[in-house]
Amino acid sequence: MTLWTRWPAPAVALLLFLAAFLPPAQAADLKVQKVVSPGGIEAWLVQEEQIPAISVEMMWRGGSALDPTGMEGLAEMATGLLTEGAGEMDAAAFRRALDDKAVSIGFEAGRDYLSGNMRTLSANRDAAFDLLRQTLMQPRFGEAEIAQARRQMLSSLQRIEQDPHEMAGRTWFETAFAGQPYGRPGDGTPESLEAIGRANLLDFHGRRFARDNMILAVVGDIDADSLGGLLDSTFGGLPAAAAPWALPVQEMKAGGTRETVRMQNPQTVIMMGGPGIPRDDPDYYAARVLNYILGGGGFDSRLMEVIREERGLAYSAYSTMLPLAEQGLFFAGTATANVTAEEALSLLRGELERMRDDGPTEAELAGAKSALTGSFPLRMTSNRAIAGLLAGIQYRGLGADYPDRYAGLIGHVDRAAVMRVAKRLLDPAQMLTVVVGDPVPPDQARTTPLPGLDKPAGRHHGGGGGPVDG
Repeated sequence: MTLWTRWPAPAVALLLFLAAFLPPAQAADLKVQKVVSPGGIEAWLVQEEQIPAISVEMMWRGGSALDPTGMEGLAEMATGLLTEGAGEMDAAAFRRALDDKAVSIGFEAGRDYLSGNMRTLSANRDAAFDLLRQTLMQPRFGEAEIAQARRQMLSSLQRIEQDPHEMAGRTWFETAFAGQPYGRPGDGTPESLEAIGRANLLDFHGRRFARDNMILAVVGDIDADSLGGLLDSTFGGLPAAAAPWALPVQEMKAGGTRETVRMQNPQTVIMMGGPGIPRDDPDYYAARVLNYILGGGGFDSRLMEVIREERGLAYSAYSTMLPLAEQGLFFAGTATANVTAEEALSLLRGELERMRDDGPTEAELAGAKSALTGSFPLRMTSNRAIAGLLAGIQYRGLGADYPDRYAGLIGHVDRAAVMRVAKRLLDPAQMLTVVVGDPVPPDQARTTPLPGLDKPAGRHHGGGGGPVDG
């Protein structure tokens, strides 16, 4: 979660917003240059001169799963504070410097990596890169800002406890990975947040932000020679090597069990999950196709058809993939009224079993492959989106030609591959189920559709389609 991202003043923010968007790019249009600075820092560059703006995406391997025991929330607090003052500037002065130059900079922490982004108009390029340098080399971590960050994060924890969706996810990971890094809350606990001080933040910064675990992607109005010099001046002062970032393999526990968290809420949230397909597994693309058909394709998916359209039990039902660094995961879920929670859970399980046993139809297979390949260019509609995609491709080690190969990787998926993946993934009896709400016992449950559920609802976008999952 990002605590803060510094945006420019409103009038200039609009200009940046307009400047960020491009016509959807085709894979063949992406001319990726691998730029290596005089100091040996590498970045992938797509030079785009049509619009006078530059987007930079940054990643560092190793994320909140590396927070020390008792210091959960450290990565999130540290990344949020990077833009709360830098160098000689306190938080207010740094904010004014960003606004004056129409620059936006933000950072956040994931389980397996840290990420950051910077956007600027070309005319302010040098000033923007210098501000970025100061956030990385000279963070202030002021006591007042630390106290404010702690208050914000504690307030967020209180909201989580009242949000059944947030509680479902948190409970699932705490149960599935009990006693392991993935099972600890990246947003911290009240006790861990109180324990984090300035010395901990400085130590985190020195151990995690380095050149050997860094990934850079730049898209916009800048040439390779100019970028090379800016890479050295901006990132060259980082330590050469980060602390180790590898985690032990995370073993999922509690498969085949059910955890119920009682919460006074009109709806019950259901979340089922189990081992998925790792990102480097040859069957990964077959799993993408399977997921689209089952629950990642919005109104095109089986779960939406059965649970929403046919039975009227929920506005949305989904499945999704989460290929973490040390464990691939697969989820399915929905949210429904308390009186129909048991029926919705039964339908979820039934659809997973039906896909596992019968597989997709040829029409479903063709439709999913067409949708997945057709939507890929929509992930390249802005400088920032392209930069994010390129950073994710580097993180996964997919190669600069991945955008050209993607359609073929999906296109080669056949029904036999989807059936094989379905048998690997879809065994509800082995999945951990988390139910959050006040579900009515089965013998009291209602089995007729609820009134009012025929209203239009937004499409659920599942499928692990973020930039890191490529």
